[in-house]
Amino acid sequence: MRQDEHANAPTLLLRNVTVIDGVTPSPAPGRDVLVEGDRIHAIVPTGTLNLPTAASPARLRILEAGGYTLLPGFFDCHVHVSTSPDAARFDTVLAPESLLTLRSVPALSATLDAGITSARDLAGADSGFREALEAGYVHGPALQIALRILSITGGHGDWRTVSGMPLDSGPGAGAVADSPDEFVRATREVVRQGADWVKVAATGGMTSPRRAPESGGLTGPELSAVVTEAARQGVVGVAAHAQGAAGIATAVRAGVRSIEHGYLVDDSTLQDMGERGTYLVPTLSALTRPVSADGPPHLVEQRRRLRETALERLSVALTSGVRVVLGTDAGIAPHGGNLRELELLVRLGLSPAAAIAAGTSVAARMCRLDDEVGSVRAGLRADLVLTDVDPLTDIAALGEPDAIRTVIQGGRVVKDLTSGIGAGRERAA
Repeated sequence: MRQDEHANAPTLLLRNVTVIDGVTPSPAPGRDVLVEGDRIHAIVPTGTLNLPTAASPARLRILEAGGYTLLPGFFDCHVHVSTSPDAARFDTVLAPESLLTLRSVPALSATLDAGITSARDLAGADSGFREALEAGYVHGPALQIALRILSITGGHGDWRTVSGMPLDSGPGAGAVADSPDEFVRATREVVRQGADWVKVAATGGMTSPRRAPESGGLTGPELSAVVTEAARQGVVGVAAHAQGAAGIATAVRAGVRSIEHGYLVDDSTLQDMGERGTYLVPTLSALTRPVSADGPPHLVEQRRRLRETALERLSVALTSGVRVVLGTDAGIAPHGGNLRELELLVRLGLSPAAAIAAGTSVAARMCRLDDEVGSVRAGLRADLVLTDVDPLTDIAALGEPDAIRTVIQGGRVVKDLTSGIGAGRERAA
């Protein structure tokens, strides 16, 4: 959002709301929340706000929010906004880049309307996506981007035919390297192009053209070279696509900031992750999507068994004390149903409050944005969502986009199904 829009954002008063702040496990009922410009100005017991002395303009937009719950705007920390799960791969290869970019506009809008005010795109979106969102040209979550995945020859990010013909040459195409020095150069290249994160393929994957999840990716020295250079360049961190146990362990020892998927993580690596503070982004929405019946029967059965084992291992991971962050792999999973991930996190062992934290305060901390967003706290940016369901007793209900009644991004109402902030219950102070 443009800075002039922040300055002109109206003052909002959400009155008599129940606050779940994304940090403390217990809700705080009966609160008035005052938003000035793009910031949360005050959170006080209902009726105690001294409006004449509040730093606010002469008029307020007031929402009588009794019966509603206010939460921080959510993060989805693993998305691919330029990818559609319904698109045929061959059609995508042939499509002009402009079509792929414009096709992402409704996906971005649906993501914001689902309550996701911030997201991390881990391959596909370039810096133009981030800048268009910041300028307000497109309706969607604020983005951090990785641009592409760095891969060894034949690894998860090497989408070439046997003859070497690239199947993807767009902004999100994988970059192939094969030594620590080459990976340092590849890291510098994505940083030059505007990456906030560096993404690496530490293993193969369930959808790799030639590499199974247990297959190796970057070596330990290669991963360490990327981590060191990324830190030197000042990016947020290194995100490791890692599904097999050995590759996860190698990535954690190399010092990556986040493990993406982590499907076959072993107990010793979970202990190592806990000691190092490595984040886990389990992408359960992608893992639990229906297994396609296409392809050889033995591969279909292999994927089904792998999914069962992955769910068992991730259940152990989620109850181990490792830092868990919400990420859906939207683009592989559908766009717009992002908060259904919360119910999956709870099924595998998180409490509802911990699942909410995974999508708010913990995610913000992983993205180094916790001094800006991720909780309902005075002084932070007013990225907020309002719902008429109780997510602590019915977390699944929050996964329905219509349960997110109001979305406030940078102090501005960008979605309102309450008929309150934008209409009848608005009044002058």
